[in-house]
Amino acid sequence: MVATPEALRAFRERLGLPGLVDVHTHFMPARVLDKVWDYFDAVGPLTGVEWPIVYRHEEEQRVALLREFGVRSFTAMLYPHKPAMAAWLNSWAADFAARTPDCLHTATFFPEEGVGPYVRQAVEAGARIFKAHIQVGGYDPNDERLEPVWGLLAEAGIPTVIHCGSGPVPGKHTGPEPIARLLARHPRLPLIIAHMGMPEYADFLDLADRYGEVRLDTTMAFTDFAEQFTGFPAGDLGRLADLGDRILFGTDFPNIPHPYEHQLFALERLGLGDDWLRAVCHDNAARLFGLGPGLGPGLGPGPGPGL
Repeated sequence: MVATPEALRAFRERLGLPGLVDVHTHFMPARVLDKVWDYFDAVGPLTGVEWPIVYRHEEEQRVALLREFGVRSFTAMLYPHKPAMAAWLNSWAADFAARTPDCLHTATFFPEEGVGPYVRQAVEAGARIFKAHIQVGGYDPNDERLEPVWGLLAEAGIPTVIHCGSGPVPGKHTGPEPIARLLARHPRLPLIIAHMGMPEYADFLDLADRYGEVRLDTTMAFTDFAEQFTGFPAGDLGRLADLGDRILFGTDFPNIPHPYEHQLFALERLGLGDDWLRAVCHDNAARLFGLGPGLGPGLGPGPGPGL
């Protein structure tokens, strides 16, 4: 089953949303994405549950689908797994953003020689969001080579979506402790904790309570697929409500084992109310990235009338 534009339109119209802002979607060079898909094809033996990719399409079709779903702005989350890769990915992402105006210009980095200059170059070229993947990269976010990067991003106020939780499988440097050490040195660093930090939900909520620039994205959290591995603790639902202005909608599109609309259904069934849903699905990210009301200038064709 795949998402139906009609169901997504009904969700948006019920809440009076001008569209969705998805801060966690993946676009990357085809040969890199193929390797990512190979990983998900093989992840079943690691988790004991198959991970079918619903939206295994060519790039142009994936962009068209997001627009059809009513996503007014999205990202190109891409990340290196080894040195001498990030600068090339950033070049690709800059070109993708230039030809896809509704994509927030995304960039990435890796702890390596020259990381400071190429991150600064990406910022000067207009990057609006970065992606760091501690699990795949296998690096400590406190690596001294990254100090100038974190300092620059904190000063510039450019957020980084960081996969630092230990799901779906833990890594050497995943978990809340390395991020706590990072934030102790850079308390103004605007981090977006991917996947709500699953499975260490409570620990990452603690960090959001402590640091005002820490946000969390909903990617895969609360879905039927994720709940079978590590359910969100019911006792922390009130904390989600309290942090409603710092939770951002994300999906992991196209690398998801369910229809796109299921992430929205999973958020709706939390029962936190329409105001919370409006903030999470649109307003918080629109404010963070200065998107303004409606589709706005420079955001591309979008999904058309009726949003």
